[in-house]
Amino acid sequence: MLTQAGFVVVSGYTFELRDLKVDLDDFMRQHEANVIVYDLAPPYEENCRLFEHLRATPAFEGRPIVITSTNAEQVHKLLQPDQQVYEVIGKPNDLGLIVQSAKEAVRSRPTQ
Repeated sequence: MLTQAGFVVVSGYTFELRDLKVDLDDFMRQHEANVIVYDLAPPYEENCRLFEHLRATPAFEGRPIVITSTNAEQVHKLLQPDQQVYEVIGKPNDLGLIVQSAKEAVRSRPTQ
């Protein structure tokens, strides 16, 4: 659905970033992401710590982030209070919300 909405979709795996198999700066420079859709999966505490670490890097700086999870309530407890988390459980409406959120994030991104 993101592709149909005009986004160029590139996937990365958090375990590759965590294990340093992929260089985050090179990956972000290569793909020039306008928005990051980041899915947080179990184990939530470990993956939220990784996300917070990644979000603090220069590669994430200035890029809007849409967070998804199959357990938004649990993930939201572990993140900054103002961080919106979208629950995705495989329904088409869930994916439409992600597309809409990505569009809004890009629109609200400050121009550089």
